[in-house]
Amino acid sequence: MGEQQHVKFPQEVIDEYTALGIDVVAMFSAGHLGNRMGVQITEASADRVVGTMPVEGNTQPYGLLHGGASAVLAETLGSVGAMLHGGSSKIAVGVDLNCTHHRGARSGLVTGVATPVHRGRSTATYEVVITDEADKRVCTARLTCLLRDAPAAG
Repeated sequence: MGEQQHVKFPQEVIDEYTALGIDVVAMFSAGHLGNRMGVQITEASADRVVGTMPVEGNTQPYGLLHGGASAVLAETLGSVGAMLHGGSSKIAVGVDLNCTHHRGARSGLVTGVATPVHRGRSTATYEVVITDEADKRVCTARLTCLLRDAPAAG
């Protein structure tokens, strides 16, 4: 969790979750899977979520970035955006993920940027563009999340 400490959140998000006694950094982290894969979220708001992931350790047998690893990065970033859109009274549950893999990556970091396509009361859809260190598009993904009521505290 320590590598998540430098995430930039809008102040109103920090204030809202802090008032509820919720650790914002933990709530909007990459989770256990994302942490094992080296995903680091660097910027997070309902309008834009940015994160990185190393290629090393996330490859398929041919040495290329695994398509499933791109999917993990995309779903992580899009879900964080959807949760921030929904606010503290909602949780985001992914219901559809589509990934188009454009080119391979063999080394370095890939960067994902999630931006909203649709933000409604019950669903949120984000496009996630993943690029390599040369800023060449590796993958384009689209994630739709269902926004459900958060469980009651207690």
